[in-house]
Amino acid sequence: MERVKERVQVARKALSTLRELINKSNLSMVERDAAIQRFEYTFEATWKTAQLFLAEIEGLTANSPKSVVRASWQAGLFDESTAQLALQMCEARNMTVHTYNEKIAMTIYHQIEDYVGVFEIWLSAIEKKLGS
Repeated sequence: MERVKERVQVARKALSTLRELINKSNLSMVERDAAIQRFEYTFEATWKTAQLFLAEIEGLTANSPKSVVRASWQAGLFDESTAQLALQMCEARNMTVHTYNEKIAMTIYHQIEDYVGVFEIWLSAIEKKLGS
């Protein structure tokens, strides 16, 4: 359980850095790209935290981000609509390698605010189940 709690803290720190760059007016391309990079590492930290939680606490094995989302829904960490948004987030994460494409980069950036909400729901649910 301690490893999961440590991972939650790492994911929370990543999420706090991401929040610094959402909803900024007059966003430069560098800031937009930084927000997308922060989204990437927040995504990695969060799904890997959930993966560890599912294995150690729920006894569920999931090896990919999408399977972790589905198992998280199964474990009651979020509802169906949040699960759907989390699956969309997985797709957006896969598209981040194409940030050189202006249209893709802007699309991902504009979705990040919704994804921050998913990260918050996910991490809060894990903390609640851990009794944190």
